[in-house]
Amino acid sequence: MQARYAPGARVVIRDCEWIVRRADPSDDGGYVLTVDGLSELVSGKSARFLTRLEEGADAIRVLDPAETRFEQDLTPGFEKSRLFIETQRRQITPADARIHLGHKAAMDPVPYQLDPALQALKQNRQRILIADAVGLGKTLEAGILITELMRRGRGKRILVLTLKSMMTQFQKELWNRFTIPLTRLDSAGLQRVRNHIPGNHNPFYYYDKSIISIDTLKQDNEYRRHLEEAYWDIIVIDEAHNVAERGTSSQRARLAQLLAGRSDTLIMLSATPHDGKAKSFASLMNMLDPTAISDPDDYAREDFRDKGLVIRRFKKDIRDQVQQEFKERVVKDIVLDASPQEEAAYQALLDVPFTYRGEHSPERNGQLVRIGLQKAIFSSPAAAEVSVAQRIRKLAGSEASPRQPSDDEQVEIQALESLRLALRNLDAPSFGKYQQLLALLKSNEFGWNKSDTEDRLVIFSERIETLNWLQGRMQVDLKLKGEAIQILHGGMSDIEQQAIVEAFGKPETPLRVLLCSDVASEGINLHYLSHRLVHFDLPWSLMVFQQRNGRVDRYGQSETPIITYLINRSDNPKVRGDQRILEILKEKDEQAYKNIGDPATFMKVHDPEAEEALTMEAMAEGTDAAAFDARYQPDDSNEGDDLLALFLNPEAAGSPQPDGGDSPTVERYSLFPGDFEFARQALEALNRERRQVEFSANPERATITLTPPDDLDYRFRFLPPEIRPEHGSLVLTADKQRFAEEIRRSRQDENAWPKLHYLWPQHPAIQWLEEKLLAQVARHSAPVLALPESPAINDTLPAGEAVFLVSGLIPNRKAHPVIWEWFAIRCRPGRAGAGEQSEVLEVLDAETWLPRLGLDGKLPNRARPLALEPLEALRRPVIAAAREQMAQRQAEFSAATRPELERQLAELKALQARQVHQLEMALESSRQAEHFKASRREQRLGRIEAVFDDYRTWVEDTLTIEPVPFIQIIAVLTRDPE
Repeated sequence: MQARYAPGARVVIRDCEWIVRRADPSDDGGYVLTVDGLSELVSGKSARFLTRLEEGADAIRVLDPAETRFEQDLTPGFEKSRLFIETQRRQITPADARIHLGHKAAMDPVPYQLDPALQALKQNRQRILIADAVGLGKTLEAGILITELMRRGRGKRILVLTLKSMMTQFQKELWNRFTIPLTRLDSAGLQRVRNHIPGNHNPFYYYDKSIISIDTLKQDNEYRRHLEEAYWDIIVIDEAHNVAERGTSSQRARLAQLLAGRSDTLIMLSATPHDGKAKSFASLMNMLDPTAISDPDDYAREDFRDKGLVIRRFKKDIRDQVQQEFKERVVKDIVLDASPQEEAAYQALLDVPFTYRGEHSPERNGQLVRIGLQKAIFSSPAAAEVSVAQRIRKLAGSEASPRQPSDDEQVEIQALESLRLALRNLDAPSFGKYQQLLALLKSNEFGWNKSDTEDRLVIFSERIETLNWLQGRMQVDLKLKGEAIQILHGGMSDIEQQAIVEAFGKPETPLRVLLCSDVASEGINLHYLSHRLVHFDLPWSLMVFQQRNGRVDRYGQSETPIITYLINRSDNPKVRGDQRILEILKEKDEQAYKNIGDPATFMKVHDPEAEEALTMEAMAEGTDAAAFDARYQPDDSNEGDDLLALFLNPEAAGSPQPDGGDSPTVERYSLFPGDFEFARQALEALNRERRQVEFSANPERATITLTPPDDLDYRFRFLPPEIRPEHGSLVLTADKQRFAEEIRRSRQDENAWPKLHYLWPQHPAIQWLEEKLLAQVARHSAPVLALPESPAINDTLPAGEAVFLVSGLIPNRKAHPVIWEWFAIRCRPGRAGAGEQSEVLEVLDAETWLPRLGLDGKLPNRARPLALEPLEALRRPVIAAAREQMAQRQAEFSAATRPELERQLAELKALQARQVHQLEMALESSRQAEHFKASRREQRLGRIEAVFDDYRTWVEDTLTIEPVPFIQIIAVLTRDPE
């Protein structure tokens, strides 16, 4: 590649300034330049140009740093230069594995929340499964990593996939904490996009950053076509266990596999990363890294020990870090004896002679039917009536499609009618759990007040019929208005679910009681105004216990979580034994919470439905509680955990240690005390010559209020409508505490989005401001500062000398900056009359030299005219000195990475050979016809080759740097002429 088109070089094309990101050979003998706009007209735009075409029209010019024009800064206190230098420093993208910005988000991070980002940044490709336990803040951990990638220029396009009930919650969390603007593409949002674009345009290119439900995507084949043609920098899949392969490849799994290849970075979040089977976990790992596991039944630790693809912690692991952030839950069991009417219903159930395939079946199959109905009775009479009616309809058919039951089935139907009658006799006064619930809610000890808008109640039941019954009864018995008690279940649309979850977190809404099915036990935050949770029925799965309780017992809960279980006990030995099994599950959940971490280590199937099936099997077999307890003791002896443990080995997934020092975070030197002062002085500078921005600043509250000018307002049109400034006024604050209060206050507002914006480098307004400041200095120019006398300046910059601040950048083949250095190059300008020659004296590290100069303080600018010719004569020797330094760093980087590149390529070659060998072994043992085996071999070999070629290209492009650095003179500092 020609040196003049090096990535990082600045070029003028069609009278606009651009920075070259890639330069790829084209068929016409020239190059295809991929560029990002720098000048005001094209700022924020990306484009591709053919150099032969542009050169033919004389419309392209490479900016030579040795021809940089100098402009003496005459502004008071060197305001223009200080802002320009600071803004240039803010453009430096980190190339190490430490945290540069994420820890400054609108949160109080604790060390464990930085670990996923630290682990991912150590990898060539940031692809990671964050598998922390429920309630530890996986969304925040993902936000820190996304912020770091955006800071590194690798997060322009982002797609988040989550459950439809969690879309608004996830969207708000990433905006409030990290100012990451995700546009919500729910059914209404998608329709809005479709209305704005032609029918043949890809809706996923309309917004750079969006969030959508994976179920919305899978329902429409049109989306799949658009997905195949779109590409993102980052894809996040929340509750990723829902996209794992479970025996067969589901629509969700196939969609996730497609998306896994459509982004550089893939972040998966799940507290339950597998179902106990290696295949399930391996499917997630192969989405993260297709070379990781060739065969879940035949894998070796060395295949993936250093990949760092997974991180997993439980509350017990990080308790010493989060004593203030986590409140210890209080668990209360309310045990009550079954009423006579309940006992009659239980007996009627046991009297039913259940059938299987038309014949009476007293053994396992018939007992499983009984357990299914018993599960409904344990929830409520209303749920049981529905289940009984469904069973009768199955046996006798319906009016539209009647069937003739067998003699045994007719006997069962008669007994089911008796059971239905017993259930109808079980009214609200005789329904013990409900009466106990009413007594609990009215008791002084429980302390719940339905009038307290900040003390809301969550009640869980697995059956929607139970929730509907509770809603009707509680409105009457607790004198609750209809809008005060609502139901949340999976049958609702995405918009309905989001609206209810939002309303539950806003104090001004009338909603007081949320009745939830187990759809609400996965992922959503209910802890903002609620710390009381009641299990109206006991779950039949340990994982459901954890998911339910995690809605209020999670990171950020300010009150002590109170978890209450309503436990009904029958005198009937058979029913009592089954109820005791559910109590055993509750006890095991408490054991997992206190000592183990993962409740799935008991039943070892890692799937709620599979756990429920084991519970039902135990009851159907007549297993007593002691035997059930003994059968399910905690250990990690399943293939899913075995495989997970290999990925979690200490070499790769222990607490990550960042490169380059003990501290995992970096605090860069700034010429300003903070973001507020930088923004305030920048806005004042913009208005110095003519008023460009209407704004006011309040230093005491670290707040800036401004009216967005047209170009800033235009940017907000492409951001989510929820974050656009209200009434034409944008209010930003750098005060974390005040902003946290605003987040809490916003939940009391009809519009649940904060009216304040967080003032920090990632906010769109600050990025707009930085671009305006860069444009204040003319194209291809650098300011010259003639500094006055002061002790710091006398020590750092002797009279008769000048220091050039020079930036040197070398990207890798993926156009990601790998080496980005600032030099302070000491020079002695020649004086023509004295016959002195200009010379370069020393090259210093600007990171250490600049703080010694004292530019962050107030310096008077006497604005005496300065002869620029001696400084201009130094441009070429200074550039030559900078190139020499960059060549040295380039050689050091190549020497350090060459062995690593060779090692990784050799490992990929060995792993590819291993996968081919496994394929041949499988085909050899297959009994298929030879032509079928030949077809399988060709298809699978093609897939293996494509996967490994792609990964090899990625590794080579990541670890191979471009040969030519881009050099830029940022500023020249010299002494004020006497």
